[in-house]
Amino acid sequence: MADDSSSPASYIRLVQHLIEKCICYDMDKEECVQALEKHANIMPAVTSTVWKELEKENREFFETYKKDRGGESPSHKGSPSDQASTSRNTDDNDNNDNDD
Repeated sequence: MADDSSSPASYIRLVQHLIEKCICYDMDKEECVQALEKHANIMPAVTSTVWKELEKENREFFETYKKDRGGESPSHKGSPSDQASTSRNTDDNDNNDNDD
């Protein structure tokens, strides 16, 4: 193959890179599959397969990642800025309780 950018290995590396970006955004597997299908036109079966292979190769990382996220269920929704505003609102509510 003269053009390596169109090779299957290159495509798999691209999907792996995109999965790593999803992990940086604290997405679980299902969120990642949906995001890559919507934004990168990657078939869910491809994303799922690459994710599973990454889990096999990096078992300890994914066990810790899942534990830190609170298991398989999505525990952190929204962008990091949404999470920051949510925690600020919680802090504000705590402060209001102390005003009594």
